[in-house]
Amino acid sequence: MSYDVGMWIDHKKAVIVSIADGHVTTKTLESEVGPHSRYSGSEEGGGEKKYEVRHNLRLDHYYDEVISQIGQPDALLLFGPGEAKLQLKDRLGHSHAASQCDVAVESTDKLTDPQIVAKVKEHYGIAR
Repeated sequence: MSYDVGMWIDHKKAVIVSIADGHVTTKTLESEVGPHSRYSGSEEGGGEKKYEVRHNLRLDHYYDEVISQIGQPDALLLFGPGEAKLQLKDRLGHSHAASQCDVAVESTDKLTDPQIVAKVKEHYGIAR
């Protein structure tokens, strides 16, 4: 049985498209990570270093949740507009579940959910 996953991801949400033997399922995960703006001194107290640590911990939790949702795919396509796809790929290297799959990374702009599904199907050669 073949199991492939394509994912559009940024720091706000991940749209996960799973393909198992031609059957396509889609799931969206919303992030609880706030925008990573410049430190203003008023963020929960504690200084800029603590602000960065808290932000990075929230991102790690988000990426771990995404990884737990994809299982053990044979291949993984990560795409999206920012650096989240690269951060997730790095985080995957620390995960035993998905560290053995073939990972492809592409930059894209914002896409609608149907465009995301179409891109994943095209990448894996699935007829529309």
